[in-house]
Amino acid sequence: MAATPHDALVRRGLRLEYVTLGWNIFEGAAALTTGIMAHSVALTAYGLDSSLEVFASLVAVWQLKGSDGRRDLRALRLIGGCFLAVAAYVGVQAVTDLVRGHHPGSSPLGIALTATSAAVMMTLGAAKGRVGRALDNPVLQAEARFSRVDAGLSATVLLGLVLNLALGWWWADAVAALVLAAYSLREGIEGLRARHVTQS
Repeated sequence: MAATPHDALVRRGLRLEYVTLGWNIFEGAAALTTGIMAHSVALTAYGLDSSLEVFASLVAVWQLKGSDGRRDLRALRLIGGCFLAVAAYVGVQAVTDLVRGHHPGSSPLGIALTATSAAVMMTLGAAKGRVGRALDNPVLQAEARFSRVDAGLSATVLLGLVLNLALGWWWADAVAALVLAAYSLREGIEGLRARHVTQS
């Protein structure tokens, strides 16, 4: 039987998720290593956050391989939980850094990693978003937004490292992180409130 356009889109969505998984495993290990070397809380926290992106991608793969109403709803709520975990972790970390006056460490390797990661995750997020819309798949679209949040976190850590290094603005990282935490909180609440999923 010839593959349908829907099947082709599902395969493309799976390929994008596999690339996301591979990148985030590498990214997490690299960020933890450079963060520990530079004594940077922001980089180390960013490396730990990559594990949530890995989990969200695994949820999307699981849903794409066997879509039905109950599975779709469960997947949407699991990704919503990931958003809430990011919001809580990033929000607490940002407030703690502001209160303590923590100055993020500088690391040339960290700057290169976060700059590359921001570009990679934004590209993957946009591609998954297009496939998710073509499939009318809210789970893949939610995971695409999670990838864009990951790109935003990359840019936030990068901004903090660069501004601290160039201008001594140690607080820029924490302030930008609070904006991302608020966005993640909204997405997480929407995911957990989902009552039904409409699939074409």
